[in-house]
Amino acid sequence: MALSRVARKHAAEIANHDWSDAPYRLDRAGHQREDDTNRGEKFLSPEEAQRVKVNVAWVVAQVLAEEDPNFNVVEFARLCGIHDLSAGWLENGLRRDSNGRYLPAPEV
Repeated sequence: MALSRVARKHAAEIANHDWSDAPYRLDRAGHQREDDTNRGEKFLSPEEAQRVKVNVAWVVAQVLAEEDPNFNVVEFARLCGIHDLSAGWLENGLRRDSNGRYLPAPEV
């Protein structure tokens, strides 16, 4: 099943971002360390940066899944650049009710 245009755009932004310094600074969308003139000295390991990316993808996916009944979290994660987690692991990262429906995001 093809992802919606909105889901593909979110995935492209997540995939395009360098997450290696995410806990240490605020970065613009699409941040790439090699183009950065204000590089910090603290960086995550590749595994730690991947964990940040997965968590960001899950947060975005939770909202997209609620909005799109045909949403596929595995396809979304792959477009985000997440290839090292199984489909079951990726699917278990989203909140669902007892009937398997995606739970809505909390109200603000």
